[in-house]
Amino acid sequence: MASDSVKNRRNSLRGLTAIFIGAVMAAVPALLSAQVSLSTVVDLAQRNSTAVRLAEADVRKANASLAQTKDAFVPNLTFSSGLPAFPTVGFNGGVPSSWSVNTESLVFSPSQKNYIQAGRSGLKAAILNLKDAREQVALDASTAYIELDALNSELDSAHQQEGYSRRLVEIEQQRTEAGLDPLSDLLQAQLTAAQLKLKRLHLETRAGVLAQQLAVLTGLPTGSITPDHASIPLIPEVKANEGNRTIAGIASAQAIATAKQQTAKGDSLNIYLPQVSFGAQYSHHTSMLNDATGYYGKKNIPVAYFGSGFSIQLPLFDWGQRDKAKQSAAEALRAKVEAEQAQRQDDVQIVELTGSLRELDTLAEIANLKQQIASEQLHAVLAQLELGGGTATGPNAQPQLTPKAEQLARIDERQKFSESLDAGFELSKARLGLLRALGHMQDWLNELHGK
Repeated sequence: MASDSVKNRRNSLRGLTAIFIGAVMAAVPALLSAQVSLSTVVDLAQRNSTAVRLAEADVRKANASLAQTKDAFVPNLTFSSGLPAFPTVGFNGGVPSSWSVNTESLVFSPSQKNYIQAGRSGLKAAILNLKDAREQVALDASTAYIELDALNSELDSAHQQEGYSRRLVEIEQQRTEAGLDPLSDLLQAQLTAAQLKLKRLHLETRAGVLAQQLAVLTGLPTGSITPDHASIPLIPEVKANEGNRTIAGIASAQAIATAKQQTAKGDSLNIYLPQVSFGAQYSHHTSMLNDATGYYGKKNIPVAYFGSGFSIQLPLFDWGQRDKAKQSAAEALRAKVEAEQAQRQDDVQIVELTGSLRELDTLAEIANLKQQIASEQLHAVLAQLELGGGTATGPNAQPQLTPKAEQLARIDERQKFSESLDAGFELSKARLGLLRALGHMQDWLNELHGK
């Protein structure tokens, strides 16, 4: 009896374990794929982006560099000890010390002011570069998300088209066997089905690439993001003639050029102007290191020593510093040209995007109208089939409609719907690009977080 009770208990535990595992396995698909809002995807992408983290490291580095230029005027403090490793042989003429404390600092340097200004400009450039990196990541994540959302709708439409094409092939097969249609019509139906299959495969491949791209951007598992169409706000419409703002990337390049110019100016001042430093030392003397007392005629050497003074460096002949100043001036010129080049490239991009946007806006309108026309034609075909249209006789009578016409109308309507989605995405992509080029990316992010 006891053994039966143990067996029953084990069977119960196995059953509960199986139920638990089954429940977990059933919940895995739901956990792996869930609707994630666009704002969440953008936030995750910005946190996970290596470009953003590198830019953050650059900000910390620039902040430390600026502090270093200022701390040159703050006295430092160092402690040193001179305990011998082996007994000293002879005497080197110096006063031995067991330990000493030294301090020094910069007092006067005309070029240091320029170095501090260069450090401030460098910090400003790093902060702007961080902002630019965050905006670029937001643009990449938004574009991929919106495209994946459109592709999911297109895939649904493609699956419907394949169903209609299979039905069309069946109808043509029957009509060909009945001698109502030539064999070419059946082959054309099969070709249409194959083309629609290829289209569906292409969409699935592109959706897989976008899913992987979003996974890399956000750090989430591949395929775990299902776009929520309701979370996509309307993209603000801006025009080039409304006045553009300087984007963060260009402002960062300009700040880098300013930093280089200040550094070059500071290096040039070092060629002619003096530099003053302050230094002080306290030493504790000892006779443990050598026989300095005997060398100096058995006179007692003071135990403590303190000395201080100013060091004035006046450059008279320093070709190395002159060469460094020339190098800094060349780097400043290069940085200035690079900033101008970035501004010109952005101006060209604005013109290109503005022209493309007008065309894409018209293409989207045309695609939308075609989709509406195809939808109305489908309704007309369905109505005629339901009412038996096309059965009248006479010279102006319409030919009788068949189920073949219905499937063709359904395929055409879904095709126009997909084209409308494509045109809408391309328009959204161009608008986002123009927002970025005009420096209005923050407007999109405000819309996004306010959604």
